Amino acid sequence: MIEKYKHIIWDWNGTIINDVDLCVELINWLLKEKKLKTITKEEYKNVFTIPVKNYYAALGFDFEEEPFEVIGKRWMDEYERRKFECTVYDGVIDVMGKINQLGIGQSILSAYSQHTLEEMVEHFGLTKYFSHIVGLDNIYAAGKLHLGKNLMKRLGNGKGETLFLGDTEHDYEVATEIGADCILSSSGHQIKEKLEKLNCLVIDDLRNIFQ
Repeated sequence: MIEKYKHIIWDWNGTIINDVDLCVELINWLLKEKKLKTITKEEYKNVFTIPVKNYYAALGFDFEEEPFEVIGKRWMDEYERRKFECTVYDGVIDVMGKINQLGIGQSILSAYSQHTLEEMVEHFGLTKYFSHIVGLDNIYAAGKLHLGKNLMKRLGNGKGETLFLGDTEHDYEVATEIGADCILSSSGHQIKEKLEKLNCLVIDDLRNIFQ
């Protein structure tokens, strides 16, 4: 299945890096501060979406009381302080190595901020796998479609020559818009039931892309 592609584009959060538990912990920290109902991991995966501002609103945060830019920065500051508590998903590095051996190019496309994305990729020793590492110029994770379009221009690939690996509806939307095929992992930030409503393959473990 993989051999037909010239390039694999990876999402970062929830696809390569397992940060779901930390994200749940931090949103519950803010919910408690506002005396709002805390959520379970399953509830988080059911409500999470991009732009992340929408999921904050769904959880009851009042942006008239405190603007999203303020509360979102508080969340991100704490995430940045603790980001290295996260780990790469089991088997993902092996997958990258096998893709390399097949002579297929790889890139990262993320709604994470560019500087910190590069820092984390380097921290986990993954920089060598990627020809392009592309993130946002801010911390608010509003979306990455424009970045995806620019990346595809740089790659110069035709339709059907690129595969996008992600974990959210937004990843599927981006893949569709940029003309890439898509496989989504249900181990990330959104529940499997949501992902299975999309017109793409959903798997529990990215090691299964070779099957």
